[in-house]
Amino acid sequence: MNYDKNKSIQILQRTPVVLNELLNGLDEEWIMGNEGPQTFSPFDVLGHLLHGERTDWPVRINLVLEKGLSQPFESYDRFAMYHESKGKSMQDLLNEFTHLRNKNLFWFAELHLEDEDCNKEGMHPSLGVVTLRQLLSTWVVHDLTHIAQITRGMAEQYKEEVGPWAQYFRILNW
Repeated sequence: MNYDKNKSIQILQRTPVVLNELLNGLDEEWIMGNEGPQTFSPFDVLGHLLHGERTDWPVRINLVLEKGLSQPFESYDRFAMYHESKGKSMQDLLNEFTHLRNKNLFWFAELHLEDEDCNKEGMHPSLGVVTLRQLLSTWVVHDLTHIAQITRGMAEQYKEEVGPWAQYFRILNW
């Protein structure tokens, strides 16, 4: 499938809904469990997504549109959620993410991007030259990846409990 703004918005607007339905009101073992050492819990992933809404997607989109290759992207702190989420509840993060994503999608929908805009280039600090089309596509795939990561982390909590059935579940054997 080629990049399409409207198809992308279909996914991006559903992410907060999916996460609210999946995570709201769960016991702490579900939201704080992870897949093992040096992996994110669902709480961590949501904090990471929220950080991206603040510092990544709209900032980098604007940077490509306004500065092109003349100003590289700031490096993204993949672990900022550890201090930004401190003292917050899952409900706090869900509410913040929903609010900020809705605000960002309203802004994004109002951008009158032409096809040639999607070919504009920006400079990623480690990947080099990237196009706006690639950045926008990555926003969608980033959401889908982290939804999968959340469900893997949750499934991991019952890995031992399913016993021999574990061999049949790819989510437990990636």
